[in-house]
Formats: sequence, C-alpha cells, structure tokens
Amino acid sequence: MKHRALVFIATLTFFINSCANKEASKSDLIYNATWELEYISGPRIAFEGLFPEKKPTITFNKDTKKVEGTNSCNGYSAEFKIDEGTLYFGEPGPTTMMYCGQGENVFLDMMKKVNAYSFDADGKLNLIFDGVPIMRFKNIN
Repeated sequence: MKHRALVFIATLTFFINSCANKEASKSDLIYNATWELEYISGPRIAFEGLFPEKKPTITFNKDTKKVEGTNSCNGYSAEFKIDEGTLYFGEPGPTTMMYCGQGENVFLDMMKKVNAYSFDADGKLNLIFDGVPIMRFKNIN
C-alpha cells in the first residue's frame, strides 16, 4: 500500500512540475521577440487606414519590465506587469511628437485596456481585455 502511495505521489509531482514548466516556457515566448500588430478591434476605420505606412510594434524586456516599440510612427515605452496569463501596461512614457493620424492614439488607448494575453495555434500574441482579444501581433524576428 505504501508503495502505491509513493508511486502516486511521484507521478503527481512529475505531472505538476511538467505543467508548471510548460507554463513558464509558454510565458517566455513573449520575450526576445519583436511583435508587429496585425489586428486591432474597435475603430471604425479600416486597419490599413489607421496604419498606412508602418504598423505598431512591441518588444517586452524581461529585465527592465518595460515594453518598447512604435505606435505606427512615434516611439513609446511603458512599464508592464505579467503574471500567470495576466498582463497590464503602465502609462506610456514620452513619445516622439510627429503626428501620423489617428492610429497611434487608438493603439495606445487599447494598450491601457489590456488585462491578459495568450498565444494562438499559429504562435501569434493576442492581447486581451476581459476575455476578448483586442489586438493580435505576429513575431517579426
């Protein structure tokens, strides 16, 4: 009986550790990549109309806990907090001041709403608000 209990505990421990390692490696996918926006929900303007020249990008720095990128024509940075599938962005810091249309404001406003993230079957990064994907990014590395 003790042998069965030990085997059960060892199996359970192995299973829990393998799931935890899978989650850790899944969350690490967000780092060491530059993500380019390919979908944003909400605006009544077509995606190509919002970002005619250049699409927004985002890069997560694990060490500094900051994201950096472009909001279509201006650079930005912001702090972020990530934990077990949740993701929150701080207020974007100073950006360069070139005006490029409505797209940059739409993008930055959507970042403020994000409270989770996931990866789809194709490895694309989805930024989520209350269970609904509001932005989707592809890895451009």
